[in-house]
Amino acid sequence: MYKFLVVIPAYNEEETIAKVVHGSVKFADVLVVDDSSKDKTPEILKGLKRAYPEKFHFLTHEKNTHIPGGIQDGMKYALEKNYDYVITMDAGLSHDPDELPKFINFPPNDLVIGKRVKTYNVPIYRKIISFFSARVINFCISKNLWNPFGPNLSDCTSGFRRYSKSAFERIANAKLESVAFDFHIEALYLTYSNGGRIREIGITYLFTNSSFNKKVFMYAWEYAKKLLQRKFGIK
Repeated sequence: MYKFLVVIPAYNEEETIAKVVHGSVKFADVLVVDDSSKDKTPEILKGLKRAYPEKFHFLTHEKNTHIPGGIQDGMKYALEKNYDYVITMDAGLSHDPDELPKFINFPPNDLVIGKRVKTYNVPIYRKIISFFSARVINFCISKNLWNPFGPNLSDCTSGFRRYSKSAFERIANAKLESVAFDFHIEALYLTYSNGGRIREIGITYLFTNSSFNKKVFMYAWEYAKKLLQRKFGIK
């Protein structure tokens, strides 16, 4: 029997975090990494720990580390506690906890990405950015200059994912370069470039209080540029 840990980075998620956890503990153990929240999230997490003393766990960051630090610390916890798989998901209900069985029951692979097939309230500009970003990222992480498609993934930035132990161990021990949502690109690169098997499954995605902005987009672009420079041998 495989052990699954759902890792959820959270920052000021008092309105949604309890619902996400209640929905997730039905299927697997849950770890929330509180990234120095300033609202009632810490108090809510303590209450959830009392409600689910065996299934629910949380870590608290004194300083904000954003998504890379939150997920990486969750993966380190999974290594320490000997989990077989880590599933990452959003704290703001963009991802539906009831879809966790899709990931739990999927055949063994190093990375399973939740492809956003059924979407709600997603602005057209986000759809356009996601479409073209996938094309760029596939090329950036491909093995050579003559392969423009790489793993040929249609959704490279979705955060609803399942990592095998070998994949999340590599990420947990890596010196990460990403600083925000570009973590999902870096985690994909670390997995694929080391021979990891990657698949996609369809999920539902609800656009909510997204923290995506111009600054976050530039972080992603800067990381993509680093990958391109490595591909072309530019230091």
